[in-house]
Amino acid sequence: MTRWQLQEAKQHFSEVVRKAHDEGPQIVTKHGKDVVVILDMEEYRRLKGKQPDFKEFLLSEPDWPDDLEFERDKSLPREVDLG
Repeated sequence: MTRWQLQEAKQHFSEVVRKAHDEGPQIVTKHGKDVVVILDMEEYRRLKGKQPDFKEFLLSEPDWPDDLEFERDKSLPREVDLG
């Protein structure tokens, strides 16, 4: 992996992107600390994995503990003044 100082990465952004695509992840540093990684989209998708959409999440069966209980609040609703 190649490390780029932020200013250098800004000046050579096309090269950083090309190297990320051809050679692998490129690390950008700021004040000597690693702050971001630029990587190829294929690699990003592989690392991210498939995330379920909201519908898939709701239809999946969560692995809830058998002893999980939900307690309903039995207090009366507040009064509303409509006048």
